Formats: sequence, structure tokens, C-alpha cells
Amino acid sequence: MTDPTPPNGLRGAVDLSALVQRAQPSQPQAGTAAGDRLVFETDDAAFGSTLELSRTVPVVVVLWASWSEQSTALVATLEQLVRARDGRLVLAAADADRSPQLMQAFQVQAVPTVVAVVAGQPVPLFAGVQPDDVIEQVFDQLLELAAQHGVSGRVEAGGESGDGQAEPVEEPLPPLHQEAYDAIERGDYEVAASAYRTAIAQDPRDTLAVAGLAQANLLWRLHGKSLDGIRNTAASASDDLAAQLDVADLDLSGGHVEDAFDRLLTLFPKLDADGKRAVRERLVELFEVVGSDDPRVVAARRRLTNLLF
Repeated sequence: MTDPTPPNGLRGAVDLSALVQRAQPSQPQAGTAAGDRLVFETDDAAFGSTLELSRTVPVVVVLWASWSEQSTALVATLEQLVRARDGRLVLAAADADRSPQLMQAFQVQAVPTVVAVVAGQPVPLFAGVQPDDVIEQVFDQLLELAAQHGVSGRVEAGGESGDGQAEPVEEPLPPLHQEAYDAIERGDYEVAASAYRTAIAQDPRDTLAVAGLAQANLLWRLHGKSLDGIRNTAASASDDLAAQLDVADLDLSGGHVEDAFDRLLTLFPKLDADGKRAVRERLVELFEVVGSDDPRVVAARRRLTNLLF
């Protein structure tokens, strides 16, 4: 049995490139009520809405498989424990066979594996089946971590649905955040970025809007580009700034945070003043995607400062 990993910090970006070519959200899995926001299914295509929900309430993500008895047992346990938290946590179940990009982004070695997403950033939790009291302890630590990052919303149950289950009602987003969320859902990243910029202009302390803008811009830049095309262009043009910026975006979107930072910081001293400004601006934006308190960001920011001065 794998020991749980205490959630002691936000751990970088999930594979946002999986959201570039967006499909329709999948149907709820058997046993999960349609419209249920406490326990629901997600996958590569539908994970954009899961990311956005994580800005309001911590999302526990279980990577599972129907052919695994341990998986099905753990999903049932997690559902019971999450529902007992009265909407302070939600559970997203991702079928491993239909979510290869999530499996790669979260570096899943075996199912079941449980991670969390807080403010768009992943937090490793544990792999394999764990006793209920251990899971409860992990959930307590997760809620503490989420509160430290300003994620303390609640998904509350409303009236009864047709099948007798309570129909949860998500705490509404601020209007501009909702506008950005809706735009991302339909793949209109330019409009999403504009909404986040307006939110920041109205409240420069809106850190969620700052992070949202950085992620919307990243999705916008990757939109319509293929993974192989980006990597092949960068490999054949190591001094092409635009190509290197693209592959850094791709690396970070796939969770290869240190690779993305190292690529740009290694290129930085070779550039002219305009090129250095472009790299610095891109790095600052990528720092927002990962999170300013992430140790990889702290190290990269220190390295950038040394290069600047």
C-alpha cells in the first residue's frame, strides 16, 4: 500500500494542452446523478470545467478503472467521505481508459490514484486503497491548504432532484469570472482573457483573475497548434524565439514546469533587448500559472533576477 502524500503545497500545472481541442463533456457515469456537482465524472475533454470549479472549492480527482476492483471500491468510499464534508469538497472521477492526457499530466503510474486540484493547480494525495481515517486526515490537510490559497467556497445542496438525491447548487462566480469561464467552455480564449483583464482593472488584488488570465492566455496561444508541430519546429530552430516560447508553453501545460523555465532561462542571455523583454514577460506569466509560492517558481524567479542584474 502506497503511503499518502500530505498536501503541503500546490504542485504545478495539469495538462492544459488537453483542453485546446475541446470536445463535449461526457455523460455522468453509472450511479452518478445528472447535474450532481458534489460527485461527477470528468475526462480529458471535460476537465476545463473541473479546473474552473477548483477556484471555488477543492476538487478531489480519482483516476480509476472499471476493471479494477480496488478502483470501484475506492470511488465508493471517496463518494461517501466527500458527501459527508457538506460541499466543502467535490469528487471528480476520471476513467483512466478515457483520460490518457490526465493520466500523463498527473504522472499516474497505477490506478486507483487520487490527486486534488486547488485554484487550477494539482496537489498529489495518494495511490491505492487507504483506510477511511487516513483519507479523512488527508482531506483535513487539503482543506487547510485550500484555505491558505483563498479557496474556501462550498457547493451546497438545494432542492430534491427527480431521483431523490439532493441537487447541489454551486456558489456563483463573480460576473466577470463567470464570463471568462463561459468563454473558456466554448473555446473563446480571447474573450476569456478580456474578461479577466477587466476584473484585474477593477480590483488589482484579484489574484484568481491574474492566474485565470495567465491560463487563458496560455490556452489561447496553444489553440490550433499540434504537439508534434510545436516540438518539431523548436527542435529544428533552437535559436527561434517564437518556437522556443511555444514549446515552453507546451512543456508547462503538460506539467514539465522545470523544463519550461530552464528552456527560457537558458535562452535568455543569448537574446537582444527585445528578445529578453519577451522572455521575461512570458516567464512572469507562466509563474502565475504555476503559482508564485511554488518552489520551482521561486528558484526560476531568483535565476531570472540574477540574469537581469
